[in-house]
Amino acid sequence: MGNQVSSWLEKFDEALSTRDLEGATQLFDEACFWRDLVSFTWTLRTFEGRGEIKAMLAATLGGADPSGFVQLGPATENDGFTEAWFAFETGVGRGTGHLRLRKGKCWTLLTTLQELRGFEETAGPTRERGLEHGAQAERLSWLERRRKEVAELGFARQPYVLIVGGGQGGLALGARLKRLGVPTLIVEQHERAGDSWRKRYKSLCLHDPVWYDHLPYLPFPDHWPVFSPKDKMGDWLEMYARVMELNCWTSTRCLKASYDEAAAAWTVQVERSGRALELHPRHLVLATGMSGFPSVPETPGAEAFGGRILHSSQFGGGEEWLDKHCVVLGANNSAHDIAADLWEHGAAEVTMVQRSPTVVVASDALMEHAWGRLYSEQALEAGITTEIADLTVASMPFRLLPSFQKPIYDAIRERDAALYDGLASVGFLYDFGEDGSGIHSTYLRRGAGYYIDVGASQLIIDRRIKLKSPAEIERIGERTVLLSDGTVLPADLIVYATGYGSMNQWAAQLISPEVAARVGKCWGLGSNTRHDPGPWVGELRNMWKPTQQPGLWFMGGNLMQARHYSLYLALQLKARMEGLATPVYYVDPVHHA
Repeated sequence: MGNQVSSWLEKFDEALSTRDLEGATQLFDEACFWRDLVSFTWTLRTFEGRGEIKAMLAATLGGADPSGFVQLGPATENDGFTEAWFAFETGVGRGTGHLRLRKGKCWTLLTTLQELRGFEETAGPTRERGLEHGAQAERLSWLERRRKEVAELGFARQPYVLIVGGGQGGLALGARLKRLGVPTLIVEQHERAGDSWRKRYKSLCLHDPVWYDHLPYLPFPDHWPVFSPKDKMGDWLEMYARVMELNCWTSTRCLKASYDEAAAAWTVQVERSGRALELHPRHLVLATGMSGFPSVPETPGAEAFGGRILHSSQFGGGEEWLDKHCVVLGANNSAHDIAADLWEHGAAEVTMVQRSPTVVVASDALMEHAWGRLYSEQALEAGITTEIADLTVASMPFRLLPSFQKPIYDAIRERDAALYDGLASVGFLYDFGEDGSGIHSTYLRRGAGYYIDVGASQLIIDRRIKLKSPAEIERIGERTVLLSDGTVLPADLIVYATGYGSMNQWAAQLISPEVAARVGKCWGLGSNTRHDPGPWVGELRNMWKPTQQPGLWFMGGNLMQARHYSLYLALQLKARMEGLATPVYYVDPVHHA
């Protein structure tokens, strides 16, 4: 196995060094995939088939100048293919890759840029001393230097990068850029870093396990709970910003931004604690989450409702709804959490109104069949570090992901047959995604449409949470809701757990509708879904990579994605600051669906 991998890498290295495009592409299977994260293309892109790969190499080899492909560690056999890790170099940096061979030909290839030569992060033996020994006149202490940096950035010295949003995405990217020496300012509208978590509903906990959720450089301590409560996560983010010495302006709203093509810079108007300021970064990153504004349906009669109508983002907790009648529109994660919270706090009646099928999977089942292999104590004991786990996930092209996920969900369906029978018995509509590939595919395609079950499903099965499915709210009365099936429900509270719009809504508000239209929708996998007829690009739309608007970037996703993809976005920004980046091979076409 090892000889097969090392032989393939040697041939590949030779073909690339001699610019033998035909020889390089003949090393690939006819059905093949190459996922490149920045190293060859200066973007995130997946290529399918020899033709796409050959065209990419023809355009990028001169600028990338790859060499030194060397196997790392032993190869393994898995389901008929041989796989191994390897290292390589480009003209500007060093990379890590992953190879899967099938009958001696490459089936999948991952290449990732990990660092820029000459601009490596300070770490380990290259860490800062913190103090130069010996006498020095007018020496500044660490605290004085830090205060000087804070006082100057945004005033005497402009940030190279302005990040809008101080949640996990903005802070993870800020930490990466800090380590790379890129002057960066984060603006956060809330009073404290982490408030985007603290100000959600009281019962909110992460449904992803702790091993999946570390931030760059600072993993959670080993006593941290498996599922993080939202206030604990908020405190961690605030601590992270302080310990990583990130320049984060809280209580700061971004009001307006415009781009000067000639100067290749932004003019950004912000309001900081009531004071108007103007910033001029080269790059603007919208780290406002993977979603846009709350989606709230316009329902006849809402203006005359005598109770309260809230979007899920406005819901605080179930305490104030003791003995009240509550209606929750929606059937995904937030809807289940909120409905359970209301029931636990003694609401007289809680009714969930389900409009369409939901992918439901028990949290324990995900740990057993999905997360556990890469993100668990057992994985750590087997030598699978967080970095290896992240790269393993990245090594699977999104096009192939459903075929690998389907067997997992077949096993889960069998494991939890009683759960699914119970849901069906009360009329709850569930499925495993449009092609049976489950939560991960649904999340990538839509960013919604699923519930990781931590207990609410049993409340629905036991009819403690009432269910109306399929149904819509057609009209709202003074203290009632009329459903599409003719049912009239008493209501003191209506919660719209109806999701959010596309992230490019922030671009429309902060920059202009024209720029938002130029960029197109964010998130989703193009024509891999029935909802979007646009061209397939093999990657999430507009995320962590160049967009149709120069100098505008989007940073979003869950904690794992914030950790992993912040590296590639930070390297792209650093390379531009240092003049290292060659032209981007490909920028996503505009998706409006």
